[in-house]
Amino acid sequence: MTKTVRLEPIAQETAIETNGSLLSVLLAKDLDVLQACGGRGMCATCHVYVKAGMEALSPMNRREQRTLEVITSCQFNSRLACQARVTGNGVIVELPPGMYINSIQDIEALIGRRAEQNLLHPVTGQILVEAGKLITRSMLKQIQHQTSFNMAQFFSQSSEV
Repeated sequence: MTKTVRLEPIAQETAIETNGSLLSVLLAKDLDVLQACGGRGMCATCHVYVKAGMEALSPMNRREQRTLEVITSCQFNSRLACQARVTGNGVIVELPPGMYINSIQDIEALIGRRAEQNLLHPVTGQILVEAGKLITRSMLKQIQHQTSFNMAQFFSQSSEV
């Protein structure tokens, strides 16, 4: 049996099989979801806000709770799309404004251009570059100094825990 999920702010509805993940809905709509950990609930790059229908989703597991605890943009209605399974109708989700990046090299490739949208840290959700800001080498050095991260190292450590 299928359920309906509404995506905001793009105002689109899509059908999903009962117990399908919200991530599959986002990917079916070709939305920019990084899913850096491959849907294991460890990276928060599929973080969404549930605007309505939280009761129509599977309960939050401990891994999802731990991952959401480190996201700076986490709110009471936050969920990881890879972990939230749709069990009923009436779910409305919204993506956080911005794009998660995989590594500092993703920003490096944009030097000399303006960020089209907020560029977000893949683990914490912190805004690394605000939308509309010119990306410069000095900005990149500041970001590297403030937020050194290595995604491969992070995930290898996370999988050991």
